[in-house]
Amino acid sequence: MPKTKKAKKVQRKFTLDCTHPAEDKILDPADLSNYLNERIKVGGKVGNLGTSIAVQREGNKVNVLSDIQFSKRYLKYLTKKYLKKQNLRDWLRVVATNPTTYE
Repeated sequence: MPKTKKAKKVQRKFTLDCTHPAEDKILDPADLSNYLNERIKVGGKVGNLGTSIAVQREGNKVNVLSDIQFSKRYLKYLTKKYLKKQNLRDWLRVVATNPTTYE
């Protein structure tokens, strides 16, 4: 009888730290979390978050919790797209400070 492997449920947590731009009143973390809620694709469809992905805001930080495969690179892409839409892309950079955090 062949053994079957069970896929482990891995919950990944990514953080976008907006402390410095929020203190300077350049960027609104609530607006960013709302933008991410609207734009994250699950299964190739926008607005299909369900219970697999959650976007939460804690003060000046935006947390993205994922029960399914979700790349940090995609989060960076969406953040850069948000900055471009707000005409902030020329002044702000999205930089990784550790393996699960962007600043």
